[in-house]
Amino acid sequence: MEQLTTAALTQLPQVRALGRHTGRDPLTLFWTASGIELEFTGSELWVDLFADYEVVEPWVSVELNGAWVARFAVNPGKSRVCLFRGMTPGKAKHVRLLKDVQAMHDDPAHLLQITGLEYADGEFLPLPEPVYRLEFVGDSITSGEGAIGAKPEEDWVGAFFSAENHYGRLTADALGAEYRCISQSGWGIVSGWDNDVRHILPPYYTRVCGVAMGQRNAALGAQQENDFAAWQPDAVIVNLGTNDTGAFDNPPWTDPATGKPHQLRRLSNGDFHPADAQKVANGVQHFLTLLRAKNPGAKLVWCIGMLGSELLPVLRQGAEQYKAITGDNSVYLLELPNTTPETVGARQHPGAESHRQAAKVLTAFLKTIL
Repeated sequence: MEQLTTAALTQLPQVRALGRHTGRDPLTLFWTASGIELEFTGSELWVDLFADYEVVEPWVSVELNGAWVARFAVNPGKSRVCLFRGMTPGKAKHVRLLKDVQAMHDDPAHLLQITGLEYADGEFLPLPEPVYRLEFVGDSITSGEGAIGAKPEEDWVGAFFSAENHYGRLTADALGAEYRCISQSGWGIVSGWDNDVRHILPPYYTRVCGVAMGQRNAALGAQQENDFAAWQPDAVIVNLGTNDTGAFDNPPWTDPATGKPHQLRRLSNGDFHPADAQKVANGVQHFLTLLRAKNPGAKLVWCIGMLGSELLPVLRQGAEQYKAITGDNSVYLLELPNTTPETVGARQHPGAESHRQAAKVLTAFLKTIL
């Protein structure tokens, strides 16, 4: 083994930190698809990691020159992983490391950090500026849940999350974009899948990673206000509403603090109860208002469809309410292809082929508005 140089990411400004973060020494990977991207000309490169968890272990994927070459769970504590070695010195290698697993709201111990890089025989080259910056906001679909794993799998475990087989990655790569994901499985616009009104994403959007609970995450900056000025997207793609739709078919949830039940209801004919449909539409309007305030120059694209499009008219109503009040015409609705028995993945979620089909439609649409 060659003599290796060790450096923190603060010493390597050429290395791009991916995802919302608060510092580079160490770099805490909070969200799905957070990680690093770099160009290095040396023969050997290792990454130093620190991980922890009680319930769900962090998984990562490694790309080398655009090919997906590794995927593994990170052991608790300190570890070092070889990204490549024995390669031609002087020849640039493009590396991207992505966190596969989402931020874990119910596991405050869940943690993944890059503490440094070890390398030989080369230099880190400046990366070209991305053509676009895209932000994806959503639920389990945007967390890549079920995008890897066998179709019969039903266990809710870290192994079945993928940032690689992911419509966000595929769309961003097709457009030469840098991207970020803000997502939580089971969460919605005004209700989680089980009518739990605490599990909604909009109230957490403005923080670095507001869904990451516990004192350690707070100390790492998860609850800080996100610095939106430092990273302005060209488009924010929202893929929320699937869990609100599910809530219409589930029993009421009772708030343990107040004893008050909450439920999105259907009429006897199966239609959404008008009052509850209006509640969702208002939630769409309010979230679009917040997104515009934080991303003044971005196109706002609200998607639905990878697990059904029943909520589409309600989303349209909310978007129209927002546009009528603000006059903002840079807001769009887009229906994505539904998952089929042929394209379904693990846990009855969209599989890799479903994500590819969605990315194809989304990429074509974004090309028309960006």
